[in-house]
Amino acid sequence: MSAYVLAIDTTGDVGSIALAGECGVIEEVMLDSPDGFAHVLFDEIGRLLERHGLQVSQMDAFASASGPGSFTGVRVGLAAVKGLAEATGRKVIAVSNLQALAWHGSRSLRAAVLDARRGEVYGGLYNAALEIMQEEVVAQLPVWLASLPQGELEIVTQGFLLGGATTPAFGRHRFVQAPKALAGSIGRIAFDRLLSGVVLDPAEVDANYVRRSDAELLWKDTLPDSVG
Repeated sequence: MSAYVLAIDTTGDVGSIALAGECGVIEEVMLDSPDGFAHVLFDEIGRLLERHGLQVSQMDAFASASGPGSFTGVRVGLAAVKGLAEATGRKVIAVSNLQALAWHGSRSLRAAVLDARRGEVYGGLYNAALEIMQEEVVAQLPVWLASLPQGELEIVTQGFLLGGATTPAFGRHRFVQAPKALAGSIGRIAFDRLLSGVVLDPAEVDANYVRRSDAELLWKDTLPDSVG
């Protein structure tokens, strides 16, 4: 019997969903919805599965990008897969956006980077097995670039231009542009985890924000000095 994973990414300006199986990504669909993805997501999932003669109950696991990215978008994707998993009695797999980016690399060390705005980036370092080699952080771009190790390393981005970096570290690495849609790579990573038994109950899944939301930062800043 075939196994399937339904993967979702709603963490950026462009979203995507994908159906993955033993043969890899069966189909990936881009989602372009400036008003957010919550109101279009389940209809798109329904159409994707219908095209392949499948139902939600036939999925073996549900995967979602867990961040970093849009706080609202992260919550939408995780809430969707939690709800689907609870309704079908299946498991959930949460995949870091940075790890999904690193999947598109080819070298033994892959530094994945996303625009965090405010003059900062989200960055993480992975090896060819997509194991984390350097903690995911939010930092100024030149600071993050300077922290990367020497050697055969490539930087994987997602349409984020790094041409403004002013540091000697900038010029010594190969660059790879990953596609806008990440659901396919999330599905591939999640399917491997499914086969390895690395899955979670819906209640165990948490977001990977890397930094706190604006609301949390504002709340922290307004606390008296004696609190926290």
